[in-house]
Order: sequence, then C-alpha cells, then structure tokens
Amino acid sequence: MLNFDFNAHEIWFVTGAQLLYGGDAVKHVDAHSNEMVKGLNDSGKLPVKVVYKGTVNSSAEVTATMKAANNEAKCIGVMTWMHTFSPAKMWIHGLQQLKKPLLHFHTQFNKEIPWDTMDMDFMNLNQSAHGDREFGHIVSRMRKACKVVVGHWQDPKTQEKIAVWQRVCAGWADAQDMLLIRLGDQMNNVAVTDGDKVEAEMCLGYHVDFCNIAKVRDYQNDVTDAQIKELVDVYKKEYDCSAIKDGSAEYEQVVKAARIEIALRRLLKETGAKAFTTHFDNLDGIDQLPGLACQRLMAEGYGFGAEGDWKTAALARTMYVMGQGLPKGCSFLEDYTLNFDGANSAILQAHMLEVSPMIAEHKPKLEVHKLGIGGKNPPARLVFTSKQGEGVASTVVDMGNRFRLIVNKVDCIKSKPLPKLPVASALWIPRPNFEVGAGAWIIGGGTHHSAFSYDLTVEYWQDYAEIAGIEMLTIDENTTIDSFKKDIRINEVYYMLSKALQ
Repeated sequence: MLNFDFNAHEIWFVTGAQLLYGGDAVKHVDAHSNEMVKGLNDSGKLPVKVVYKGTVNSSAEVTATMKAANNEAKCIGVMTWMHTFSPAKMWIHGLQQLKKPLLHFHTQFNKEIPWDTMDMDFMNLNQSAHGDREFGHIVSRMRKACKVVVGHWQDPKTQEKIAVWQRVCAGWADAQDMLLIRLGDQMNNVAVTDGDKVEAEMCLGYHVDFCNIAKVRDYQNDVTDAQIKELVDVYKKEYDCSAIKDGSAEYEQVVKAARIEIALRRLLKETGAKAFTTHFDNLDGIDQLPGLACQRLMAEGYGFGAEGDWKTAALARTMYVMGQGLPKGCSFLEDYTLNFDGANSAILQAHMLEVSPMIAEHKPKLEVHKLGIGGKNPPARLVFTSKQGEGVASTVVDMGNRFRLIVNKVDCIKSKPLPKLPVASALWIPRPNFEVGAGAWIIGGGTHHSAFSYDLTVEYWQDYAEIAGIEMLTIDENTTIDSFKKDIRINEVYYMLSKALQ
C-alpha cells in the first residue's frame, strides 16, 4: 500500500500569551496547554499527533517557532490558540514566515464560567474570548490562509473538525513531493483534462513527468512465471473468478494482465511516483489496456487518471490520503451516460475499465471481455456496482488565470445490472437535483472525470482550497443556477484584480 504515514508526522500546537500578567500566569498557560494537547491526542479522534511547542510571548519567539515549523519535515501544520490576550503585532513577522497550513483554535481551557469564584486574576488568565479576536484580526489583515475552529477542546464535534483539517494537511504535505508520471499524452484535442503543469507545481506542489510506455514493456521482460502465479493466486483469493477457467483464453489474458501489473507497479516504485495516467491509444508493446492493474493500484493508494488526465490523477491521490483509514473508499470516475427518469434522473459513472474496487458494493468479479477501442487484446477487469450512499465528486480545472476546484455532493443509488457492458460502475444523482447539479458542473467548466469519495465531505475540500489558495465552487442542496453564475462572476472579478495587484 502507498499510504501516508500519519504516525511519522505531527501538528504543532502554539499558545499565545504575553508577560504582562506575570510569571505565574505563564506557568498556568503552559500547564493548561499541555493538558489540552494531551486530551486532544487521547481523544482517539485525531489522525495526526499534536505536539505542544510552548507558549510564545514576543515577536522573536513567534518568529523562531514558525521558522522551526517550516524547517521540520515532520510538521505538516500549525495550530494556534490565544490563552490570554496576545498582542497581534507580535505575530506579524512569524506569520509572514510560516509556510505550513495554519489552524486558529478558538477555545478556552475551562468549559464553563466559574460564576461564584471568578476574580480578576481568573479574568486576566482566561482571555481567549478577546485574545483570539485580536489574533483573528491580524490573520485577516494579512490575508493569511487559515482554518478557524470554534468550540471547546473536549467536545467531540470540535475534535472532528480538527481531524478533518489534519487529514487535509496530510494530503497537502503528500502532494508537495508528488511525482506523477504520464504513460502517453492527453487524448487527442481534449482541453479540460490538460492544463499548465508549471503552474500546478508552483501552486499545488506536484511534479508531472512524461514516461514512455516502452518502460513498462521493458519491465515486463523481467517478470517471472513465479511472480505471475503468485499474483494470480491473489486474484483468486480476493475476487470472484468463476468466469475464468484455468487454461482458457480468458485465463491467458489474466496472466498477461498480471504481468503488466507487476511491471507497472515496479515502475511506479522505482521512480517514486505516487500517481500516473494511461492512454488507450499509446500501448506499444502492451498486450491490453491495463485496466486491472489500474484498478488495483488505485486501491493501494496510487492516484490515477485516464486519457492523460494528470490533474484528476493527482487529485485522486490527495483524496486517497485525506480519506486514508476511513471505511467507505474513493475512486477515479467518469460521467458515462445519462438516465432521464424525472426526479430520479441520474448519471452513470464508469470508465472503460479503471474504477477502484474500494467503492464496490459486493465482491468484484474478475472477467475478460473485448474492448472496442485501442486495438488491443481483450483486457481483464474487475466488474462491480458501487455502494449506495452520499459522497462528493471533485475536479480541478485550469481556467487560465487560476485553478478552479469544483465539488458536487451526490447520492449514489442502486444501479441495475449491465450484462452487455461488463465494467465497474456507479449511478448517482447530483445535488440538489439532476438538472441543477449537472447544469452547474457544466457552467463551472468541470471535467468529465472526477475524483469521488464516500468518506470526504465538502469541508475537506474547503480546507484544501484554502491551503492551496485556489478557487472553489460548491454544488450542493442549496445551489441554484442563478446563485452559481453570480458566484462565478464575483470570483472572476476577484481573481482578475488579485492578478493585477500582484
């Protein structure tokens, strides 16, 4: 599995105060901060350990801490909290230096006001109510990207919001050294799946390289019969292989698919790539479109995009990391065809082959069938329909002067069998309904591919867009076409002015 190691990373917790209230107050601040951090870690809600990095009382201390956070590879984000009144000017230089994601935690140590015992010393010590507003002002004044979480630190709902942000920080950190290899170019003359790779590396972190399909072909030559047998045995254990009889023509295609998978996995490991794309029109020396390999590699954490779609491949990897360890799964998908049925009008999501078995409702079937495109031999693939339930579809498109993230809440519904179309598929109704959801996606310039997850919510992508500094459009139960168009027009002005002022 190509998992992100949550245990090898940490979130720094920095408490703001000042020395106006004396040394005893600082000791109390420090003790409270330690107890809070321990409570957060012991809650079982947070995927990444929180590490208390002390109380800062001056500009020099803030700046030193933020510089240290930048230089510590284990640190993937910084949480701040103002226990007392912390004059915000002392945060300016440090926040200017900080390159890691920032969360401002508006909370306080005590849950309730001690009405009968509260005195001025207590008031001086527990000033988050206005200390956090002072800090919030300077963050806003500096136009600093920042997640704000409001709530008591012992409240599970508050902890869950922090957990969402932590998972986004993990996805962001993972993207900053993401290598994505493209086995072939874009599908001919397709615009929406292409984009500015230089700007993507500057803005989103990942590096996109071309890789000749001949490298997969060359790796195939080193695959042994023993390695193939071992992998085919895995197929037999994990999937319903009743349609594949030993010694049959279909079995031979499964053997060839296993050879391709072993070669492709080795290529990804040796290059250090976390995501990849394929193209059905660029398969020289390859027996079949590597559908089975792509499906299984996605389930192991590799980002994938079909037809050279590198933006979706990278987004799919980031989506996998953000949802890592959550139960329902994610996948690359494509809008395939429409089913008009009044209020139940829906979009069939599929692809020629490449849909992750993570989203399968039941045990996938391993089958071999002819593919009427690409001019290659019949490819092996996993056939299944998806789970039912709520999810989010997401895509990133290049608008020329900015990247735009589009996120649509969708409801996956029960799909009917496709006896003449043996592929993996999902059937969903976009919110708020088919007409508005599909219409808004088109108006926003969304691609026909998407990175889909059952586990992530709109909040994850809001945090991601905030950290990345990119535009985000949300399509949900509250969307209307008029309001969606208005958002696009306002955003256009904002980004044009932002570009002009740079």
